[in-house]
Amino acid sequence: MAEIRYFTKAGLEKLKAELHDLITRARPEMSRTIAEARDKGDLSENAEYDAAKEAQGYLEDRILKLESDLANAREIDESIMDTSKALVLSTVRVMNHKFKKEFVYTLVSPNEADLKAGKISIDSPIGVGLLGKEVGDMAEVHVPSGIMKLEILEITRQ
Repeated sequence: MAEIRYFTKAGLEKLKAELHDLITRARPEMSRTIAEARDKGDLSENAEYDAAKEAQGYLEDRILKLESDLANAREIDESIMDTSKALVLSTVRVMNHKFKKEFVYTLVSPNEADLKAGKISIDSPIGVGLLGKEVGDMAEVHVPSGIMKLEILEITRQ
């Protein structure tokens, strides 16, 4: 059974829009590309046909992944979120004691992660380290360079 994933309303709409686009635009376009490549002759020596079939496989895999994600998706009602602990969709202000610098991260599902926007996946090392922590807790995050210590300074809603 697939794991339940939590999304914001915007994140869920983005997933639905991508799936709709792949099914209604990309899939028919891929069929046309394959048909055009097939019309070019002997399939055993047709690299264009092979490439199109491979691309079709990637497209169908993405469609299946999105359908699975949507089947197991749950929209989070942000108005009732608990801010006493770092949870999905919490915005967490932390102090990295090694660098004496503050960072702000919003914990999101893997599909919504965007490091440039400060949105980190709950499956990332930092996300895993912060989940369930409270203000004042010290999170020990296992990163490739060792252990990073982050003090939780504040938890708010997104």
